[in-house]
Amino acid sequence: MPIPLVNSVASWFLKKRFHQIELFLKYPNEVQNELLLNLINTAKDTQIGKQYDFASIKNYKAFTERIPVSSYEDFQSVIERSRRGEQNIFWPTPIKWFAKSSGTTNAKSKFIPVSTESLEDCHYAAGKDLLCMYLNNNENSQLFTGKSLRLGGSKELYEENGTVFGDLSAILIDNMPFWAEFSSTPSSKVSLMSDWEHKMQAIVDETINENVTSLTGVPSWMLVLLNNVLDSTDKKSLFDIWPNLEVYFHGGVSFAPYADQYQSILPKKEFKYYEIYNASEGFFAIQDQNNSNELLLMLDYGIFYEFIPMDAYGTSQEQIIPLSDVKKGVNYAVIITTNAGLWRYKIGDTVRFTSIYPYRIKVSGRTKHHINVFGEELIIENAEDALKQVCKKTKAEIIDYTAAPVFMQGKEKGAHEWLIEFKTPPTDLHYFNDLFDSALKSLNSDYEAKRFNNITLNKPKINIARPRLFYDWLKEKDKLGGQHKIPRLSNTRLYMDELLQLNV
Repeated sequence: MPIPLVNSVASWFLKKRFHQIELFLKYPNEVQNELLLNLINTAKDTQIGKQYDFASIKNYKAFTERIPVSSYEDFQSVIERSRRGEQNIFWPTPIKWFAKSSGTTNAKSKFIPVSTESLEDCHYAAGKDLLCMYLNNNENSQLFTGKSLRLGGSKELYEENGTVFGDLSAILIDNMPFWAEFSSTPSSKVSLMSDWEHKMQAIVDETINENVTSLTGVPSWMLVLLNNVLDSTDKKSLFDIWPNLEVYFHGGVSFAPYADQYQSILPKKEFKYYEIYNASEGFFAIQDQNNSNELLLMLDYGIFYEFIPMDAYGTSQEQIIPLSDVKKGVNYAVIITTNAGLWRYKIGDTVRFTSIYPYRIKVSGRTKHHINVFGEELIIENAEDALKQVCKKTKAEIIDYTAAPVFMQGKEKGAHEWLIEFKTPPTDLHYFNDLFDSALKSLNSDYEAKRFNNITLNKPKINIARPRLFYDWLKEKDKLGGQHKIPRLSNTRLYMDELLQLNV
C-alpha cells in the first residue's frame, strides 16, 4: 500500500477514534459505570453469573456487595476447569487462549484467560490507539515508511484439551492481522522461536537490513538485543544502521534505570519514547503526550477499574473504591473486572494518579514487591528514582539490580542489601552509597524515619554483581527473554541468597 494512502487511512481512523476517546475523557465515570453493567449483563448466564445472580445487579453498590475481590489463587480452580475445555464458567464466549505468566521469576505459573473480546477490544485496540496518539502528536512521522522491530513471544504456543497457552506476546503475534505482520520485523517464525540465545542472533540477522522505523518491547531485553545489533555491525549508534528510526514503544519494566544507556545508542534529540502499561490481564494505559512520564488510563477497553489505598492494603481497614473516588498522589493497588471474565481481580500492580481530569497514572510498583520489614514501605518507584538520581551524579550506568532486607540479629540493626550489575560502575562505591541513602531519605519519609540516627536501619549495603550474573540466573531457571523480569524488591532473602551464591 503506498505510504500517502496508509497515512490517509491512519488519519481517518485517528479522527474516528478520537471522538470515542473524547467521550471517556469528558464522561469517565459514566463510561466506566456503563461498561460495568454491560459486562455483568453479558455474563449473567455463566456459572459465575448465576452463582452471584448477576441478573439482579443494577448498580455498582450491588456489584461490590455481591461479588468478592479475588486473587489468582482464588480464581485458579475455575481457570483450570476452563483450560480443560469447560466453557461458560466465567465468560459466555469460548475461552481458547491462556496467557502463561509468572509476573516474577517464581516457578509457579499463572494462566490468564484471553477471550476473543479482550484480544480485539483491548489488546489490538490499544495497539491501534497507541499509533493514533503518536501520529496525532507527530504529524510529520514517517512511521509507515518502514517496519516496527518487535521483541516478544519468546515461548512457543502449546495446545492442551483444545485450548492454547503461551506468552501473551506469542498469542498476540499468532493472531495478528496480516497488515500488522507485513509492517513488523522479525517474521513470526523468528519471533516465536523458543531458544532465546539462538533467537537473538536470528533477529539481528533478519532485521539489520530492514528499514526499521520503530522499536517495541521490554526495555531490559530490548537493550540486550540492540547491543547485539551494534556488536554485529561494529557501529556505535543505531541510526547508523536504521537512519529512519524515530520512536521506541516500551513497557513491562521501569524505563528509568535504562534511560541513559538508550540515549547513548540513540543520540538524536528528536527520537521519541512512548510508554505503555499492559499485562497478561489486559492493556491499561498509554502515554498520550510527547516527552511525558504520565499514562492515560484507557476506560473503554472492556476493563472496569477499582482501587485499594496501599496504606491500608491487607489490613482490617482496607477499603475498595471506584475510579470516581481516587485522589492524586496516593499509592493504590489495582483491581480489574474484564471482558475475559476476571471479576474483581487483584493484578498485583500499584499506581499513582498524577491527574484526575483526565485520569493519568504512573506505575509505582507491585503489591508484593516492596520492602517493609522495618516499617519503611520502600516501593520500586522510590528505588528507581533514587538510582536514577545517583547514577546521573556519579556517571554510573546500571544493567540490573535487586534488593532484600538484612534482618536484625541480637543488637545489630537491620539494613537493605543491594546487588547491582553495573555497565559503568561508580569510581567510588562508598560515595555512591552515601548519595543513594540520601536520595532514598528524600523520596520516602518512612525510610528516612527508620534511618534517623540509625534508629532501626543501618546504611544500605551494596554488592557489585559480576558481569551477566542476572542473565545467568535467569538462564539457570529457564526464564530468559519475553516477559521475565528480575524481582527488584523483596521482603525475603530468597532471590538475594541465590544470586549471591552465583556471584563468584
